[in-house]
Amino acid sequence: MAGHAHVDHSGDKRIALLIAILALFLALAETGAKSAQTEAITRNVEAANLWSFFQARTIRQTTLRTAVEETELDRAAASDPALRTAIEAQQKVWRDTIARWESEPATGDGRRELTERARAAEAKRDRDMAAYHHYEYGAAAFQVAIVLASASIITGVPLLAVGGIVLGLVGVALTGIGFFAPEAVHL
Repeated sequence: MAGHAHVDHSGDKRIALLIAILALFLALAETGAKSAQTEAITRNVEAANLWSFFQARTIRQTTLRTAVEETELDRAAASDPALRTAIEAQQKVWRDTIARWESEPATGDGRRELTERARAAEAKRDRDMAAYHHYEYGAAAFQVAIVLASASIITGVPLLAVGGIVLGLVGVALTGIGFFAPEAVHL
């Protein structure tokens, strides 16, 4: 038989190992992205609910303020001292309720506390969205790296594998930023 050349497949095995590692990191980036996206949606709903509760408290306060103002005219016009006392007592109850709805630290349901809670939920949402974007860009880098590494096996061009390694490192960096400091770099 005419000479069968021995083909060294060790390079292909290394590239296959590179592809497997890139696929692992791709799976981690995609898992992180899905988790961050789900958390961002949860925090967005939480913030919207808190702002709705805040708005309801504001409407109720406005209604009670209007009632206090309206009954002020009734109180001034009242000639019966018992009626005047009853109106004043009701106004005090309403004013106390208005004050409680403005700030209610015990329950966290005052307007001030609702504002703080809603802003905290928005901050968490924004952090999770930033993480999500970094994970997604990292995943895209891993996907392209896998394509380049695969193409290097098919074409026999080792430079494509090097490109895959570089993009894989970019993917690791982006995924790491998404995990450790999503708001450090704005994309």
